[in-house]
Amino acid sequence: MARVESFKVSSSGQMSLPAAVRHRWRLDQGGRVDVLDLGFGVLTVPEGHAARLLDEILPAETHYEAVAAEEDPDLISR
Repeated sequence: MARVESFKVSSSGQMSLPAAVRHRWRLDQGGRVDVLDLGFGVLTVPEGHAARLLDEILPAETHYEAVAAEEDPDLISR
């Protein structure tokens, strides 16, 4: 079921989820999602799924290494 799709983000940061995705996630009337900033990309999932999913797919050590390798000052731990 996994697919990769490209989306346009407006200058105000908005983007639209395709109708099929909204229906599958039961967001036909709108709703909330979790957005995971992984340091090297962004992942959007139904609200409440982020923490569990992150633990399953990306071990903490791997995540910390990826973020540490980035040069983005917003991602640097102090």
